[in-house]
Amino acid sequence: MDNFEEENPFETDVDRVPSETSSTFKVNISAPSSPRHPARVLSPTSPTLSRPFPSSGTNRHPQTTYKSDFCCGRDQWLHSGEDLEILITDAQKTSLNSNTPYITYIIRAGNAEARHRYSEFESLRSSLVKLYPTLIIPPIPSKQTIGDYATKQAKAKEDTAMIARRKRMLQTFLNRIARHPILSNEHVFHRFLDGEVSWTEVLHSPPLSLLPKNTLKAPSHNPTDQSAASAYAALPSPSATHPLRNPDQRSVDSEIFTNKFANHLSGPMEKVTRRTLKRWSENAQDYSELGAALNGYSLNENGALAAAMEKTGQAVDTTYMSTTRLLQELEQNFSEPLHEYAQFAVIIKKLLSYRHQKHVQYEMTQDALENKREMLEEYEKSEREAKRLDEALSKGRVNGLRSPGSPAEGGVGQSQPQNQPQDEVEEPGSAYLPPHPGPNPYKRRAPGMGFLNALSYTLHGMMDVDPETARRSGISKTRETISQLEDALHLSAQDLKYSSSTIQADLDRFQRQKVADLREMTISMARIHRDWCKKNLEAWQAAKKEIEKIPDHPNKRPLSPEVRPVPGPSGLRRDSTATVNGR
Repeated sequence: MDNFEEENPFETDVDRVPSETSSTFKVNISAPSSPRHPARVLSPTSPTLSRPFPSSGTNRHPQTTYKSDFCCGRDQWLHSGEDLEILITDAQKTSLNSNTPYITYIIRAGNAEARHRYSEFESLRSSLVKLYPTLIIPPIPSKQTIGDYATKQAKAKEDTAMIARRKRMLQTFLNRIARHPILSNEHVFHRFLDGEVSWTEVLHSPPLSLLPKNTLKAPSHNPTDQSAASAYAALPSPSATHPLRNPDQRSVDSEIFTNKFANHLSGPMEKVTRRTLKRWSENAQDYSELGAALNGYSLNENGALAAAMEKTGQAVDTTYMSTTRLLQELEQNFSEPLHEYAQFAVIIKKLLSYRHQKHVQYEMTQDALENKREMLEEYEKSEREAKRLDEALSKGRVNGLRSPGSPAEGGVGQSQPQNQPQDEVEEPGSAYLPPHPGPNPYKRRAPGMGFLNALSYTLHGMMDVDPETARRSGISKTRETISQLEDALHLSAQDLKYSSSTIQADLDRFQRQKVADLREMTISMARIHRDWCKKNLEAWQAAKKEIEKIPDHPNKRPLSPEVRPVPGPSGLRRDSTATVNGR
């Protein structure tokens, strides 16, 4: 584990300055910027929330300045500077605007109340992922598996444990967005919290309606910006597995660390946690049955023995209840956050994959630009060769025209064209020929070849263009393509710089959040076990007092003064052999 921590490329120093980028795209994750509309204004973060989990993290500093311009009432409430928390107060079954019943979650944000179903939380998150492709968008609880529907069928949506778990994790999702220095300013999020706004209308109105189908062909800082759509259209769409010629070492280190982080969480930690919770659950069930058996047995006895057996059964029942409570708290404060961070690891992988594709896109655009420039050089070289040949042919024609009228020829050459008709002077081979080769009409054709020959003749006629016109058209098109690729390359370079700096800054913020959350998780685990032990100790101490009231066995031999009872639990045990033998 030491090596695992040492290889961590995510910066843990709070005062770290983000990497240098171009002057146009300076990125500061905690300072104001100038996004595309007022809802995207960075503001100082609000104070730490009092909720035990998720932890606010070390990235939340005391608020010294406040946001002055607000886009709506929810924005003003989120940045009021108070200790605020978004709550999901209830989950109700309804069939409003639907043919089938579904679960709706009631969200309370200040004095506003909104109702959303699980699919609308999904659409909110997917919209934020498209609006902010360079930020870590918090996860939502996973969908039910096919196995859940197969085993529970129609009652899968009524599973109270699943609904309670979703309530907690969806509430964590909303609060993580509310605490994010950028996402908390998004007006789409504000409208989600507003119960008076139709979410369907939000999904079909700007900025969500302006989102492109492919975020790789849109600006990283503003995917809805369509002013440079033609230049971005010239960019390629590389795959996530395409290799890089010059990979960025820090991005490579981040990918390696993220893979290790994901393997640790989704591998041993989650498996052992699930196995531990399962055994605690089985243990609690056993305590429940044992307590009932002891309490029932106490009814068959009387006197001090009955009271002791009853008190022992009560202690076992207390252990059962405290174990059930321990199981619930472990699931809420350790198992669920652990699963959430396993989802975070997958999200970071996708984020780094986006950055990788942007880098590949930049290199592929460079290659395409170089190829087009080489093609233009070939065209221009052909154009120069054609001009040189035209000049040579024009000189030859001038010399040919001057030779019949020269004095050395006499007048013979001039009188012959006047006395003979033109068609007798020209040779039969100089007659007009079609501009493309055609089939010989007198050549015997094979059966079924007439249509193919006619088609070939037509295609040759369509393709028979002037080489000079085609060459010059190719030159103009290539120059136009080069101009587009140069613009696209410039935009791709800016996107790559912005993506690299913004992703790294958000990774640094996430690392601070992760450290704080893991600290809260381990402290919660220690507190849960301490409370469990304390509760059980009190119950068993009370049972011990009742057990000590049971009189000794009447046939027990009195102890001599020299023999002292051994302190501790072993000294309290009865001599079972003497009891059986009747001594």
